[in-house]
Amino acid sequence: MRTILSKTAVLAVISTALFSFSSKPGGEGFEISLNSKVVLQQYGSDMNNVKSLQLGQASADDKLTVKYHHCGKVGKNRVITIKDGQNNTLKEFRYPDASTPVAAMMIPVKDIMGLIKGSNGALKLYYASTELPNGRMLASISRGWIS
Repeated sequence: MRTILSKTAVLAVISTALFSFSSKPGGEGFEISLNSKVVLQQYGSDMNNVKSLQLGQASADDKLTVKYHHCGKVGKNRVITIKDGQNNTLKEFRYPDASTPVAAMMIPVKDIMGLIKGSNGALKLYYASTELPNGRMLASISRGWIS
């Protein structure tokens, strides 16, 4: 009886260790917020599916915040880039190195609105850092602000 309980306990510990990992804690991902309300969040393999950023009734005074997760590491030399449909860089926002992982990067919505007015289509929001030197497209932003 004692050996059965021991084997069961060992099996339970191993099972817990194998199935307790998920893509969010310590994994790669990002979230985008508008005035502290999360409007887009992607982690793990879902990051390969670029989605439209839905800003709805955003005003020029609003703030867009991007938080990028580097598997628990602190991002260095962080840059948010907005590109047009032909991948031309329209604007770059550079952020100082943070002392903690997942530091917020704010973008004034008025800056994005100005770029949309001057563009002929959807804009693309990219993130790059020392840990992600080739960058990653996080979202597209449509001219009408609603997808």
